Amino acid sequence: QVQLVESGGGLVQTGGSLRLSCAASGRTFSSYPMGWFRQAPGKEREFVAAISRSGGITYYTDSVKGRFTISRDNAKNTVYLRMNSLKHEDTAVYYCAAKMTLSTYIYTSGDEYDLWGQGTQVTVSS
Repeated sequence: QVQLVESGGGLVQTGGSLRLSCAASGRTFSSYPMGWFRQAPGKEREFVAAISRSGGITYYTDSVKGRFTISRDNAKNTVYLRMNSLKHEDTAVYYCAAKMTLSTYIYTSGDEYDLWGQGTQVTVSS
């Protein structure tokens, strides 16, 4: 069974950068499309970024385009979220998720994902 473990969160000042990692264990990680989501206090979970099985297709929510980069290293069973030019409104718990399908597509709805990590807190001080 695949398990996902996020890391790399922390406290950073506005304009700073962080790189989140999501390490997968268990079955062949490269089989699955992956996504990053976030949930701020008092708000619903929202989509942040997604990546296809090969890494050749990526997609971002508008608020992070040009600032965040999703990538994956299938040999290391890890997906990353590089976050630059962080803003206070990026403060949230960030979750990675896997959709356990062999499809080559990407997915942007949380309801489409089958497996979730425990989350990592990102706090951007203004």
